[in-house]
Amino acid sequence: MKQDKQNKMHMLKNCLINGKDWFMDHSKIILPIVLVICVIITVLTAVNANHKEALQKEAEIAATAVTEEADVTIAGIEKPQYELEENAYQDVNSIIRTYYDAQAEGDVETISSLNTYLNDIEIIRVQEMSKYIESYPALDVYTKPGLKTNSYVAYVYSQVKFADVEQELPGMQTYYIEKDDAGNFSINDGTYDDSVWEYIKEVTLQDDVVDLNNKVVVEYNELLEGDEELSEFIAYLKEKINEDVGEILAEVEQPAEEEVAESEEETQQTEVVSGTTIVRTTDVVNIRSSDSETADKIDKAQLGQEFTLLEQRGNGWSKIDYEGQEAFIKSDYLEVISQEPAEENSTEVAQAEETQAETTQEQENVQTNGTVKVKENVKIRKGASTDSDALATAYVGQELELVMKQADGWTKIKYEGQVAYVKSDYVE
Repeated sequence: MKQDKQNKMHMLKNCLINGKDWFMDHSKIILPIVLVICVIITVLTAVNANHKEALQKEAEIAATAVTEEADVTIAGIEKPQYELEENAYQDVNSIIRTYYDAQAEGDVETISSLNTYLNDIEIIRVQEMSKYIESYPALDVYTKPGLKTNSYVAYVYSQVKFADVEQELPGMQTYYIEKDDAGNFSINDGTYDDSVWEYIKEVTLQDDVVDLNNKVVVEYNELLEGDEELSEFIAYLKEKINEDVGEILAEVEQPAEEEVAESEEETQQTEVVSGTTIVRTTDVVNIRSSDSETADKIDKAQLGQEFTLLEQRGNGWSKIDYEGQEAFIKSDYLEVISQEPAEENSTEVAQAEETQAETTQEQENVQTNGTVKVKENVKIRKGASTDSDALATAYVGQELELVMKQADGWTKIKYEGQVAYVKSDYVE
């Protein structure tokens, strides 16, 4: 066994020696071949590596292109950079013109057909405002594309002409206008979803829109600063519209007065007042043409206003003398302050005069109940009505002596030693 192993080793050694001798004898041929093989292997390795790198770069470029395309899409929706166009779409201008003309005329039916958001309060406000608007002589519509095809963010510059006011007043309003399935444009003034709302905010913050808005604001402010009469009219109009809308809503919400059953037990005889009886209102109350809540309103009586009582009816109404004519006020809002019989009694007359003097003194010595702070500039008036004379203007932050807050939307205050009134919406 050992001998066999030795023989194998000897044979291997002889082979190596013979191979070495053969290699040395043929080295001039073998070495160039080996060199060529190495070069080929190196080239193949480099080509393969370059191919992999090219594929990787191509993949990266493709991914970058997708990302850039996504960015462009997002930019086109969330941060659009369209230029502001002026009067560029005839259909849009047409619907805006129709809409504003309807507002000037108080045409609620047309307005409701064009505006998808108009609620009851806005309808009432439009109707009341139309009483003062003569026309919109100038309208310019600036637009940017909306989120969908055939939709627009519209910035409407208008000039409004009020009745009996020479100067036209500029204004700016934003609308979202879109075409429906039937091919008709409508004004969406508030029913859009959050994505549209965010889109409108983004567009409105762009430089060209901001510049347009600032231009209109400056024009509006300079006009009011240079025209005191116009400024006072706008302040009055704002108060008046708010007051009228509030009154109409109150009447709509108030349940209709039930008719009193005509029976001997429920119907009381009308009491005809003999002599002279003076009554005074205990709150702000309507003066009507007859003894019914549905009768025409002649005027509004202020708190503490005095009238001559003519009749006191069993249905809860009192007939009074109002500026030489018969009128009616709910009896619950009246109190008797003096009575004179047909044949005057000097003692009773003296007592009535004394009572009236005491009442006057009580009004002068009215007690305040703390203060209220003005949250928006407001007129201080003699009576609880925008038709009442203005005593002064209360400015933001000013504190006023509070007497009481009334249910009719007015706050009674003490101003320079006398009773006065301001709108409750402007104080807190």
